[in-house]
Amino acid sequence: MTEPDGLAALTACPRCDKAPLTTSADGYRCAACNVDFPVIGGIPWLFAEPEASIGEWRNRLHFALQQLATESQQIRAALDEHNEGNLTHRRLAAQAVAKDEHRQQLRELLAPLDIQSSTASVESYLAMRTRLPTDQGIATYYSNIHRDWAWGNEENEASLAVIDSVSNGATLGDTLILGAGAGRLAYDIHRQLDTATTVAMDFNPLLLLVAAKVTAGEDLELYEFPLAPKTMDDIAVRRSLKAPAPAGEDFHLVLADALRPPFARASFDTVVTPWLIDVIDEDLPVLATRINNLLKKGGRWINFGSLAFDHRDAARCYSLEEVLAVVETSGFDAAESTEETIPYMCSPASRHGRRETVFAFSAVKQEDAAEAPRHKALPDWIVTGKEPVPALPAFRSQAMSTQIYAFVMSMIDGKRTIHDMAALMEKQQLMSKEEAIPAIRNFLTRMHDDAQRKAGF
Repeated sequence: MTEPDGLAALTACPRCDKAPLTTSADGYRCAACNVDFPVIGGIPWLFAEPEASIGEWRNRLHFALQQLATESQQIRAALDEHNEGNLTHRRLAAQAVAKDEHRQQLRELLAPLDIQSSTASVESYLAMRTRLPTDQGIATYYSNIHRDWAWGNEENEASLAVIDSVSNGATLGDTLILGAGAGRLAYDIHRQLDTATTVAMDFNPLLLLVAAKVTAGEDLELYEFPLAPKTMDDIAVRRSLKAPAPAGEDFHLVLADALRPPFARASFDTVVTPWLIDVIDEDLPVLATRINNLLKKGGRWINFGSLAFDHRDAARCYSLEEVLAVVETSGFDAAESTEETIPYMCSPASRHGRRETVFAFSAVKQEDAAEAPRHKALPDWIVTGKEPVPALPAFRSQAMSTQIYAFVMSMIDGKRTIHDMAALMEKQQLMSKEEAIPAIRNFLTRMHDDAQRKAGF
């Protein structure tokens, strides 16, 4: 890793887009916003609202640790139901030990994140409209760590070969990898292709904290928990994570949001998007414009991964032909594309490995696109609180459901049956008794199931 000044020259404040950030004793600073951006475990934390995002990720860390503690308790409770010495007892005992050790490993690895923030401002966070994806936890891509740094050499080499093929031996120069994950592809690009500075950016602190240690030459040991273990000994496998060699100079890791990248306009010669365009919460034409903005004239956009668009808006689930058309209408030349079938997540301890047909393209920026709009995760009527809350159909439906459920709860007195409660609902003209009985039963089933689960964080 180089000194931070080299990275700072590429940056722009993710809050106000002023460029560049300056370095300080504790990290980075925007003089225009008067905001400090810390360094967490040696990695610049360049989210638009740094303290609020630290708070969110800290909460997700605590939730993950509590989940692991609960899992361990449940395994030990099950352990007592089996005779010592039988296979199930042996498996559960090994799992319990592994879960406890894994929990401690995560706690130690993520210790830099578990800092106390005294000035986090929810209002400021909302105003900047930054919001972490609700479906992303600390360990969402945990298995990728082992693929990158333990057993995934065949896949890693195949992935780099596809990138090399579509780049046609071009000089990559200052290169940004958006959505770098645990960092292996970025590391391989930096060491084996013709880059100057390489910036590997992701928003998940676990993935990049692992990458920081491994690419610096440290050895890590972490448990792998295969989805479909081949044998009993594969239930929990302690893996050694190691890079072939340190990443060397001009290799940077950055924690930030790809929807609010903290970099100046036209700061990169190459932007790589591995396994990103079909999963990011931004429509492809907007993302393509955003990538255009980050590239110098003549710069190169290299994409690699799947096209498994899964959006509720069918218009945003693009075909291969549409993807190429979007690229070309976003200021790029006609993309050179290829499809290759490569190994995918083929852990030697799991039965779930497969081969995946990946799609890759390389497109050169021909002209500047219009400035990409600032990403808004929340509408103005939530952010400012000064506009009327719209009477959305979903809100009206939820309001009716809430009223009905509240009425159901009010009728629970330890004496009334489901049929008694349905009769009361009919009397209140909420719904007929025939409709009410299955509705009440479904509601009480969910309540019963929730009560059986131990409370989470």
